[in-house]
Amino acid sequence: MRVLVLSGSSRTGSVNARLAALVAAQVGRAAAVAEAVTLGDFPMPPYDGDAEAGEGLPKTALDLCRRIEDAQALIIASPEYNASVPGVLKNAIDWVSRYSPQPFKDKQTLLVSASPSMVGGNRGLWALRVPLEHLGARVYPDMFSLANAHHAFTEESALADRELDERLNATIGSFLDLVEADTRYLCLQHRWYEFLGDRTDAPVTSRAQD
Repeated sequence: MRVLVLSGSSRTGSVNARLAALVAAQVGRAAAVAEAVTLGDFPMPPYDGDAEAGEGLPKTALDLCRRIEDAQALIIASPEYNASVPGVLKNAIDWVSRYSPQPFKDKQTLLVSASPSMVGGNRGLWALRVPLEHLGARVYPDMFSLANAHHAFTEESALADRELDERLNATIGSFLDLVEADTRYLCLQHRWYEFLGDRTDAPVTSRAQD
């Protein structure tokens, strides 16, 4: 089982990059294959419809699309900018959304965040759910937000708070159990159709589950 772990920040010393690395290590200990990347690995210009029409998707956007396609699950560690989604992450989602077939559709996705604030970036994660769920991603109900993140890591890049570490492990474990069930046991699959640009042979009704 392959899991793409994406840090929504590529800044040197980013607490979200540290959290993403910790998540990737825990995914690996759960006997899955984790690929840890940052948005800095996929630099993209601001989305422009004219540029897309004239030149197509940037190579970096296509690369990110293929990485998402190749993984059974996606975990995003996102900063919170002004109580919302960082512009660079939203821009990447906008570019990827133009790819066909839509790589976010039906992708099991877990959202985590780290922030020096006392809410740990949780407001940004709620904002991030909106475009991802609109594009058909199956965003896991539970999210993990690490508050006071500048002081939350040990020198070995583990979480200093044992209870938080156990909660993160439990969240990742439950998420991977769901991904495995979704991957291996097709009879358990449930798909929600909300993305207006979706094309499927199955009957579609508004907010209907089949």
